[in-house]
Amino acid sequence: MADVSELEFAVCVATFYEDLAQRLVNGAVEAFGEGGVAPTSVHTFEMPGAFELPAAANWCARSGRFAGVACLGVVIRGETNHYDYVCGEAARGIQTVQLETGVPCAFGVITCDTREQAVARAGGDKRDSGRHAAQALIAMARLRPRILGS
Repeated sequence: MADVSELEFAVCVATFYEDLAQRLVNGAVEAFGEGGVAPTSVHTFEMPGAFELPAAANWCARSGRFAGVACLGVVIRGETNHYDYVCGEAARGIQTVQLETGVPCAFGVITCDTREQAVARAGGDKRDSGRHAAQALIAMARLRPRILGS
């Protein structure tokens, strides 16, 4: 198993729902620590909403500093189509960043219908999307040298 203790990771978090964003970050930081990543090697960057995540992830990936980027946030369905555009473009943008740069970008954006669903997925009783994003990046960082040899 590849050692991740010397690697740096970025956490890009949309803070539109500040309390849920903090829970997602806490889960990610905890999982990075459990995976052997030093707390000083996890760098958190805040942006206003999920729509801005791809740009921040792109900057982090292209910086050459990070082995992976955890993209975290919450989008709750409202009364208009805005939800569909934000979710779709955030997902597409984050996927594009990782495919174009080769830097894994984990999609830890909760997309749901209600606040209760978001709470349950931000370190609540069903799952922890922040934790899962960090775990995915650790797994990718360990897989990369097996495939690329570097």
